Amino acid sequence: MTEPPPVGPPEGPIAIAAGDGRGEPPTVTGTEPGRPRSLWSDAWHDLRRNPVFIVSALLICFLVLISVWPSLIATESPLRCQLSRSLEGASAGHWFGFDTQGCDVYTRTVYGARASIAVGVCATLGVALVGTVVGGLAGFFGGFWDALLSRVTDMFFGIPLILGAIVFLSMIKLSGIWPVVLVIAALSWPQIARIARGAVITAKQNDYVQAARALGASSSRILLRHILPNAIAPVIVMATIMLGTFIALEATLSYLGVGLRPPTVSWGVDISAASTGMQFRNAPHILLYPAAALSLTVLAFIMLGDAVRDALDPKLR
Repeated sequence: MTEPPPVGPPEGPIAIAAGDGRGEPPTVTGTEPGRPRSLWSDAWHDLRRNPVFIVSALLICFLVLISVWPSLIATESPLRCQLSRSLEGASAGHWFGFDTQGCDVYTRTVYGARASIAVGVCATLGVALVGTVVGGLAGFFGGFWDALLSRVTDMFFGIPLILGAIVFLSMIKLSGIWPVVLVIAALSWPQIARIARGAVITAKQNDYVQAARALGASSSRILLRHILPNAIAPVIVMATIMLGTFIALEATLSYLGVGLRPPTVSWGVDISAASTGMQFRNAPHILLYPAAALSLTVLAFIMLGDAVRDALDPKLR
């Protein structure tokens, strides 16, 4: 005699439960297909598998760590100098030797990361903020405001960055990183503004923006909630690359004597001091180490920007 089939839910990863008789639809349990990833999660998925991003991110994290906490790997003071040890080479406890003033080159190279990275980060934040606001408003409202803000942007574009920075910093008698940050930010935001303007113009033509406007959403809500999150990616990419450029610009201005000045410790100040009187010909270590630290830092941020661009740009996939 044939046995009746077993009673119970069907086998498999998906089971459908019957309704309860009150008009409720059956429920589906078990494994469901994966939800589509957003642009940011998809970009992070690609970045984690990019060796360029991993190497540059690790190097930047190390640089940020020593800029915040330099005493972690340098126990001496960068301003403690012994003139009797001027231009001495490497020795036990002084791996990079001494500069013309008898200061430990290793300690000054470590502490120099603080000012250089601080200028780059603060200037980049200022440029990204001003450029995004100006470009976003110009692209969103268009018409008269677009023409006005675009002409203001063109006026700042006409000022050469290095020449303008030299002129303005020569007129400012204040010392410290903030005059350098303000001058760099004031002269560098137009590039971000143009990128933000183009991204906003492209984003506001999408269907979800038109649907939000048809539903009665305010202009501020449309701009902040719908357009900005979808237009910020190219701004982030450009800002990351510009951060390394600003660090190099600070070193250039300090080398020319109009940026950071002693007793501020920075790589540009040390490179300028090493070049005075061509002392590096007899003691190349006083120029080699701060210049190498500057080059590695700029390279790390540029590599990070390239990796982020490849991950956020769908055309490069």
